[in-house]
Amino acid sequence: DVFLMESGGGSVQAGGSLRLSCETSGYDISMYCLAWFRQAPGKPREGVAALYKYRNDYRSSPDTYYADSVKGRFTVSQDNMKNTLYLQMNNLKTEDTGIYYCAHRGSCNPSVWSLGQYYRGWGQGTQVTVSS
Repeated sequence: DVFLMESGGGSVQAGGSLRLSCETSGYDISMYCLAWFRQAPGKPREGVAALYKYRNDYRSSPDTYYADSVKGRFTVSQDNMKNTLYLQMNNLKTEDTGIYYCAHRGSCNPSVWSLGQYYRGWGQGTQVTVSS
């Protein structure tokens, strides 16, 4: 079974930074899609960033995707040795507040990277609160 566990959330002032971590295990490492989603109170879940590793793709850097609202501020990365996915969040804004989840799917389709219904594995979430 896919295991995902987020950590690193907290409270920060606008303009600050946080790094979220997602411990991962239990999936085929030859091809996988890992993503970060967030949900603010009263708002739908939205895709924040994704990292896609395609089968037989031996590049050192997997493909990454970002929501327009976080481009230039957030960076998704992974440490294969630690089986951990990261989300570095800089220049945080109050609208970044929400619960952040990491998610997994085994087959990657870039056109739907930000749609949560295509992901099968989810973590329990970590709260990020940005104050003005």
